[in-house]
This record gives sequence, structure tokens and C-alpha cells, in this order.
Amino acid sequence: MKKKRPGFELAGETVDAGSRKTVNIPVSTLSDHTPVTLSAHVIHGRQDGPTIFVSAGIHGDEVIGVEVVRRLLRSKNLKRLRGTLIVVPIVNTFGFLNHSRYLPDRRDLNRCFPGSPHGSLGSRLAHIFLNEIVARCSLGIDLHSAAINRMNLPQVRVSANNRDTLDLAHVFGAPVILTSALRDGSLRQEAKKIGVDVLLYEAGEGMRFDEMSVRAGVAGILRVLKSTGMLPLAGIAGPKAKSLLCSDSHWLRAPTGGLLRMFKAEGDVVQENEVVAAISDPFGDGEVEVVTRYSGIIVGRAVMPVVYEGDALIHVAAVKSSDIAEAAVGDLATQLEEAPLFDEDEII
Repeated sequence: MKKKRPGFELAGETVDAGSRKTVNIPVSTLSDHTPVTLSAHVIHGRQDGPTIFVSAGIHGDEVIGVEVVRRLLRSKNLKRLRGTLIVVPIVNTFGFLNHSRYLPDRRDLNRCFPGSPHGSLGSRLAHIFLNEIVARCSLGIDLHSAAINRMNLPQVRVSANNRDTLDLAHVFGAPVILTSALRDGSLRQEAKKIGVDVLLYEAGEGMRFDEMSVRAGVAGILRVLKSTGMLPLAGIAGPKAKSLLCSDSHWLRAPTGGLLRMFKAEGDVVQENEVVAAISDPFGDGEVEVVTRYSGIIVGRAVMPVVYEGDALIHVAAVKSSDIAEAAVGDLATQLEEAPLFDEDEII
């Protein structure tokens, strides 16, 4: 008789093989004595395999990742999961409840790692998440969006010198892969120090849902789980086009304050010295054009029409070929549009 796989232990609770459970890890207490927990949903497969985490809501206003996680947990593919999947829909409960990117003391949780059990609230939460969740895994997928009043094209960010995460980013299948340096105090940096690679998915806008960004996130996570052997090969389609790898990008900033009119959107390919926006005064007496510095693809943009001088307006990532970029984004967008809704009764 085949020996049953041991249960998965987390925060004093056991998740049996072939089952799933939400485990609440104590974090703190609100000023009105309401307890706050870090809630992790554990799916512990019947068969051995990797242990991977998926997290969202490190920034409390980045709600799109929470929706990606919700749909992921409803996926029928997870019934055949090998190994263990730990899903944390909301890491920063404090910010989520307050519709804020930050913690109550205005700290950015993604600059508080590795944290400390005796430090600030952010430091303590970072310590708990890193040690109770991240350290148990071999890989993580961390979900983010742009800040409020900005919009990001679905993209995966990885380190330039990490071949493993770069390969997984191509498996994920977002339209763009951006190589970016590790930042001090970030989850990605501290996870790497303890031997855990993290894919960072950026898509959509703060405090908003975006259907294409959600679909791209769910599909990408399922592809990564499939490629690591956690899910069967059948039933999960690969990306229709290869992601664009971009190693250089820049923000176009407002040359003056005023009313912004945007001529391009995320995913559009632009040429060098192309006019992509204009800023006017409220009286219509003057207008200043915003011009690109080099050819590339727009991976992020402002959505607020009222701007100050120096505001970040358009994030352009360099590409080798404009024709290839347009074709790739078009193919991936078509694939997402053709994919069935995960919830037939919902319109987002």
C-alpha cells in the first residue's frame, strides 16, 4: 500500500494531503481590539511536488491581484495539483481596509523586508510573511498593479541575471517582460537572499479591476504551475505569442502643469520623436506637446487628466522591432479576448 503524503503544517494547523484549508496567522490587534490575521489558503496535493506561494495586496490599494487570486482559487485545474500551493489574497490587510497603498504609519510594506518581530508594524508583518510563507517555498508569484491614477500593461518583472525566472516569465506569457534591479527592503530581494525566486506581475490600475489584466494574471499563474510540474500538461494553453523582453525603459514627465490629453494607451507602440500627449492650460491659450525619446511600447501611463510639472505621464519600454512588438501584443490580446470568462455571471 502506498504511503500517504504527510500533512502540511502552518501556524499550528495541519492541512491533510488531498485537501485545502484557510489558515489564519495572527499578526496584530487594531486599536478597537479587533484581531488582524494573515490569511493563507493552502492547497496540499495528494502527490509530492514543489511548494509555491501566490501573494497579492502587499500594497493595500492594488486590488486587482486579489481578484486574480479569487479566480485562481476557483479554477478546476487545482483539483489535480501536485505539491503545495499557498495563496495569500491580502498581505497588507491594514492598507486594504483603508483603501491605501501604505500601512497606518505610512510605511511601504514592500520596503520593510526582511522585517523583525520587534520592529514597527510593517517590520513585524514583513517578518511574519517572509518566515511563515515565503521561506517554506521554492518559488513565488507576487501580484501588483500601478498606483491610483495610473495604468500598467500586463508585465512580469525579473532580474536580468536570473535565467530561471526569465524562463518562467516567458512561460507566464504576459505581453512584456521587464528586467529590473532588486530594491532594498523589497520582498523580491529578501526572498532571493533565502533562495526563493519571485516573479513580480504588474497589471492594471490601483483600486480598479481590469478584465484583460485579470485574465492574463490567472492564465500566467496556471502556466507557471504547469511548467513546474504542479499541474497536468493537458488543459492549460501556452501563450499565443512570445513575450517582449525589454531591458530599458523611461518615464516621460510633464514639461508643464495643466490639462493632459493622451493620444496613446498602454500596449501602443510608439516611434522616436512621436507626439504622444499634449498639456494645455484651462483657457486654451497655450499647449505643450509630450514627445517620445526613442521607439518602444507603452507599458504604463497616467489616467488623471490634471497634472503638475514633473508628473510621470507615460512609461515607455524600448523594443528592438516595432513590427514584432505590435504583432506580439495583438496576438496576446486576441488570445485573452477569446478565452472564456472564469465567471459567466460576472461583468467587471
